[in-house]
Amino acid sequence: MSDSREPPAPLSPASRLPPFVFRGKTLLPIVQGGMGVAISARKLAGAVAAENAVGTIASVDLRHHHPDLLEMTRRIKDRELNKATIWKANRIALDREIRGALEIAQGRGMIAVNVMRAVSQYQEYVRQSCESGAHAIVMGAGLPLDLPDLTTDFPEVALFPILSDVRGVALILKKWMRKKRLPDAIVIEHPAYAGGHLGAQQKEDVNDPRFDFDVVLPGVLQVFKDMGLESEHIPLIPAGGISSHAQVRELLDMGASAVQLGTAFAVTEEGDAHLEFKKVLLGATDETVVEFMSCAGLPARAVRTPWLENYLAREQKLMRAAEGKQHQCTLAWDCLVTCGLRDANPKHGQFCIDHQLAAAVRGEFKHGLFFRGKTKLPFGQSIRPVRDLIRYLTTGEGLEA
Repeated sequence: MSDSREPPAPLSPASRLPPFVFRGKTLLPIVQGGMGVAISARKLAGAVAAENAVGTIASVDLRHHHPDLLEMTRRIKDRELNKATIWKANRIALDREIRGALEIAQGRGMIAVNVMRAVSQYQEYVRQSCESGAHAIVMGAGLPLDLPDLTTDFPEVALFPILSDVRGVALILKKWMRKKRLPDAIVIEHPAYAGGHLGAQQKEDVNDPRFDFDVVLPGVLQVFKDMGLESEHIPLIPAGGISSHAQVRELLDMGASAVQLGTAFAVTEEGDAHLEFKKVLLGATDETVVEFMSCAGLPARAVRTPWLENYLAREQKLMRAAEGKQHQCTLAWDCLVTCGLRDANPKHGQFCIDHQLAAAVRGEFKHGLFFRGKTKLPFGQSIRPVRDLIRYLTTGEGLEA
């Protein structure tokens, strides 16, 4: 899975921000968020790491980048065989993508893998990520209570839970401390601005002030103090709504060690998605980015496309009609632990998320589900290299290029 292009030299302009010192490595304080299906894979994560930052591969359904694996998983009549074949293909794809990203990075930065707790085979994704050489596991979309147990054989792999409020952080710390493990860093994701699945229980909760960074960051630092963890130096990484050098500096001054961005990296030249996918994200505005309930049982945020417009018009009717109509997974592989459509849960979304996200990664505007954060992008509607984005975020330079 080698990449034909030569890895870039380390970022030349000196960062005007304090470094992210992590496990003996001095990194730029920039983390690229994991975006699935197949939006952040080896090219993007490898390019970010090559600039001495943290690149993240989204683990879910990476077979879409591998024609041989897609051919291997074409519809099989036996449902159990079909499910087993898809999971096998996705583990192979994840291994390829991690090794490919590491090759592009050439020893620079870090390669992390984002694993959704809501995915039914998340344990296998965690183990495969560790075996394939990932430097860190990032886990959200549910409380990662068992992540320390899943990685006991891989103590060198860093663990980054994704949480959104002080209470969630305190809970994870208490649970993990009983397992004699602490997070190596904590991603603090703001539901009001992030893309994809959001760290709130209901759509109505996403704008709750308890998620604001000026509440969560000092609150978590106080939790560290109360629990006697001040000397542990657990880095905090805010995510959501960050689009400028000034915002990065402000958050670092507030106590963060680094920041995470998703959408801004998705639309870079090295982003793994189809060009049409990038154009959809670039052309969206706050008015065309909407919240809705995902079939995974979490609020989500995406661009209002023709498919989503049609779905939202029928959402309440579909939810009311869902109860008592449980049926088999439409793709015969049960990707989620909880699926509103498969399980006939009237409180969850009634659609196949993998089908719609796969259409998006192919750039199918009319049929796809295009996750996007609710914030402006640093370079407007321009597609620029990863290097330009990191340079701007760390120095404030290059916005006009």
